[in-house]
Amino acid sequence: MRLESELKRIYENRFSEAERDRKRRIWKIFCESYFQRFIPADGTVIDLGAGYCDFINHVRAARRIAVDLNPDTPRYAAPDVEVLSLPLESLAEALSPASADVAFASNVFEHLRGPDALLQVLAAVLDVLRPGGRLIIMQPNIRHVGFAFWDFVDHTLPLTEAGMVEALGLTGYRPEMVLSKFLPYTTKGRLPSWPWLVRLYLALPPARWVFGKQMLIVARRPE
Repeated sequence: MRLESELKRIYENRFSEAERDRKRRIWKIFCESYFQRFIPADGTVIDLGAGYCDFINHVRAARRIAVDLNPDTPRYAAPDVEVLSLPLESLAEALSPASADVAFASNVFEHLRGPDALLQVLAAVLDVLRPGGRLIIMQPNIRHVGFAFWDFVDHTLPLTEAGMVEALGLTGYRPEMVLSKFLPYTTKGRLPSWPWLVRLYLALPPARWVFGKQMLIVARRPE
């Protein structure tokens, strides 16, 4: 048994339909109130490890691409979202060099097998980004999450924001924004998800300092 072949069952067991619906509603607000600012409406955006497409379905772009090995991903993707079922390090097999404006990776890199795999994936993403294109990374920060990081069987690569920045530098990126704390660790928590409260959280940096467990990093491919 390999984790890659059990993705459908892992996530079906991890999130109930009610929890998936809650995630969709929260991510709609995240995209509208925060992440859309990084994405040109006439550009191409790639969602790395798209899962149930909570991000890619809610952002506006001329071309939207979801990449994931989970066989459920095509079922959840919006009709105009392209779905690629391939490992992240194989992006160049399906996409032309310098063809994307933005790549987005939420809760993805902690599932990689180790630092070598991370560097390989970052290099593959850099290849498909246009000069000046952005990679947006949001993931658990082991500095703030602590032992709770290991609550999920498929978490294998713990990183702080400093380690992530170092990996980005090694592969040719130029970080332009680094937040050690951004969002809570998981949407499965007991924090309310009322739309007005989620928007207020995003608008108030002090709230992130209290509840934030995930880092947010925005890096560019140099011109």
